[in-house]
Amino acid sequence: MNILLTRRQALRSTLIATAVVATGNVFAQAAPTGPHKLPPLGYGFDALEPYIDAQTMQIHHGKHHAAYVNNLNKAIADYPDLQKHSAEELLANLDKVPERIRTTVRNNAGGHVNHSLFWKSLRRNEGTGPGDALGEAILQALNASNPEEARENFVKAALAVFGSGWLWLTVNKDGSLKLESSPNQDSPLIQGRKVLFGVDLWEHAYYLKYQNRRNEYVGALAEVINWEFLDKRYAELTA
Repeated sequence: MNILLTRRQALRSTLIATAVVATGNVFAQAAPTGPHKLPPLGYGFDALEPYIDAQTMQIHHGKHHAAYVNNLNKAIADYPDLQKHSAEELLANLDKVPERIRTTVRNNAGGHVNHSLFWKSLRRNEGTGPGDALGEAILQALNASNPEEARENFVKAALAVFGSGWLWLTVNKDGSLKLESSPNQDSPLIQGRKVLFGVDLWEHAYYLKYQNRRNEYVGALAEVINWEFLDKRYAELTA
């Protein structure tokens, strides 16, 4: 064996390892720049413990949501006109997005918009509930006579969603709410709907803590719904 060659290989390996430690990944590519940015959570990764664990929040926000933002920027990099529009506007006007990138924009703009709303809708609520107007609208939409029954019916609806997707409460023209679901990262905005609240039913949203127990995850969300935010949003959407 050539001892000199072996020493050179060892030195090279050491330098590469040092670079990896310093940069995180010497072969990693910089995230594509563009008009769309990953919004901050607005609270710590552990703020929703014990209902949603810190590791899930860190991965969900910093990896999954970030990937949707990066992929959306990459998809529209060659389309200056599209870069002038918000992700919401892109979803509401998909017919104006070139066909070659339409599916990519649909998936990643949807992922970006859906998660941005999801983070704002979460906060430890210490057992508080919605205001009178929103609370009554939720009971009617979920065909429930009390908050506990509404929670049970919402969990049942979540379990009925096949595979990955979202469960939504959307706002009708008369101010009533509608319970509906969508596959993948599709947003009701695509159909021109007004979105109040959505629950992420992809496994990455809950699997580290709840494994296949989707019912426990959705039930636990009742403890971390930001009712102050949703009350205000409902008032704005029905104004």
